[in-house]
Amino acid sequence: SQITKIENIGHLSELRVLNLARNLLTIVENLNGLDSLTELNLRHNQVSAIKDVDTLPCLQRLFLSFNNISSFEDILCLADSSSLSDITLDGNPIAQETWYKHTVLHHMMQLRQLDMKRITEEERRMASVAARKEEERKRESHKQTLLKEKKRLTICNIARQWEIQQNRTALEASLNQDKDSEPCQINGSAAYVFPEESRSLDAILSSAVQGLSVLESHLVEIEGDTLGLYGAGALECLDRNWSVQTAGIIVTVSFMFIEFDEIVQVLAKLKMKFPNCVHLKFKETNLVALQQFNALAEMHRMEQLTVDPQGNPVVSFTLWKYYVLFRLNQFNLQKINGVKVTEDDVVKAERLFGILAYVASSELPHYRVLSLFGESRRKQFHYLLEGKGKKSGVGSEESNDNRKNGGETTTRATLNYMTKDFHMEKLEEIKERKTFCQTYVENLVKEAADINMKNESLQKLWPQMFIELVRDAVIEIRNKNSYMKLCLQRITEQKQ
Repeated sequence: SQITKIENIGHLSELRVLNLARNLLTIVENLNGLDSLTELNLRHNQVSAIKDVDTLPCLQRLFLSFNNISSFEDILCLADSSSLSDITLDGNPIAQETWYKHTVLHHMMQLRQLDMKRITEEERRMASVAARKEEERKRESHKQTLLKEKKRLTICNIARQWEIQQNRTALEASLNQDKDSEPCQINGSAAYVFPEESRSLDAILSSAVQGLSVLESHLVEIEGDTLGLYGAGALECLDRNWSVQTAGIIVTVSFMFIEFDEIVQVLAKLKMKFPNCVHLKFKETNLVALQQFNALAEMHRMEQLTVDPQGNPVVSFTLWKYYVLFRLNQFNLQKINGVKVTEDDVVKAERLFGILAYVASSELPHYRVLSLFGESRRKQFHYLLEGKGKKSGVGSEESNDNRKNGGETTTRATLNYMTKDFHMEKLEEIKERKTFCQTYVENLVKEAADINMKNESLQKLWPQMFIELVRDAVIEIRNKNSYMKLCLQRITEQKQ
C-alpha cells in the first residue's frame, strides 16, 4: 500500500494490533485514542521521527526495522513509555552507531528485548557505565566549549581595551602637539582646538572602558610549554608561587596587549620564575624603537625571538633583525620570527652596528661605563683603557669569550634602555638635585654676604671701640686700692 500519513484512527480504542509495514510513512503521529494497542508494526517505511507513542498505555511491542531513523532524539518519546518491552531498530542508520545499544538501553530501562534479542543484566550494566562515561564526556566537552568561549570573549575585551587605550594615547599626543604648535590661519582667522570636543571624546572613551570592565581585563593561560599573558594585569602572575614542575616546563612566554615598558620591569622576575624560558613572543606591545631591544639583554637565556608586526611598528624597520642579532649577540639566537639565523647574518650585524657600540662607549664618562659592570669586568675595562688589551689580544678575543660564556661585551653593555617612567623619574631626580644645589648655593652666597657686611661694619667701628676700651681700662686701674678690692670681689663671686 502507499499510506503516507496516519490519520482518522483515534476512535479505534479497542484495536490491539496495527500493521502498517511496507508503506511510505515518514512521521509517526496521531496515535492518540488507541488505548488498547499492544503491538505496532512499522517495518519497511521511511520513518525518520516518532511522536505520541508515549501516549499509548498498553503498547508492548514496536517494530521499526528498516526505516530512516538516524538520531535517538528522533525517537526520544519512546523513553517515556512505561509499557514498551520489545523494540526493533535494526536496518536504521542509528543502528550503525557505536553508541546505539548503550544509549537505547540507558534511556529505556524497561526493555526486555532489543532487535529480537533478549537483554541481559550484564548488558544493562555495561550500557549504564557507557552512558555515564558518555555523559561525562559531553559535560567535559561542554565545559571546554564554555571555557573556549570565555577565553575568546576575554581576549576580545582585552583587545578592545587596548585599542581604546591606544586611541586615548594618540589623542593626548595629538592635543599636546597642537598646543606646542602655533595656530594656523584659515581665511584670515586662527583655528584652535576646542576643549569641549576633547572632553566629550575623553568621556566617550571612559564610558567605553567602564562598559568593558564587566569582563576580565587580563588572561593567563598555559598551553603545552607556552605561557600566554594577555593584558597588563597578567604580569601579576609572576608574583605567584609557581610549582617547580610547572615553572620547569615553560619554554615560551607570549606577551599580548601589554606595553613593552611594563614588560621590561618584570624581566628579572621572569628569568627567575621560568629558568628554562628560551623563546619570547611579542604581539601588540608597542615596540617602536630599536633601543627597546636593549632591555632583553637582562635575560640569561634566549634562543628564539618572535615580534609580530601587529602592534609593533619596529618590525617595519629594514635592519631591526640585524640590530637584535648585534645587541643580543651573547645569546647566540637560533631563530628570529621563525627564520633561522645564519653566520652571515651575525657577521653583517656586527659590520652594521659594531661602530655604534664603540661610539656609545667612548662618549660615556668612565665612571658611567664602570657602573655598568661587575668587579671583574671593571678590571678588564681598565686593562683595555690602558692599552694593554691590544697588546695581549684581549680586545680582539673579548667578543668570542663573552659569547662562549653567555656574557655581554663591554661595548654592547653601554647600549641599554630606559623606560619612559624611569626616564621621567630620572628627570624629576635631576630637577630635585638642581633645585637643592641652587638653594644651597643661594644660602652660601647669602651667608658670605652677611659675613662680609659684618666685617666691613667692624672695620669701621673698631678704631672708636679700641679707644673706648683703652679709656675704660685706664679709668678702672687709676685707683689701685679700689681696683684690687673689685678684683678680689670678682674672684670671691666666681668661687661661690
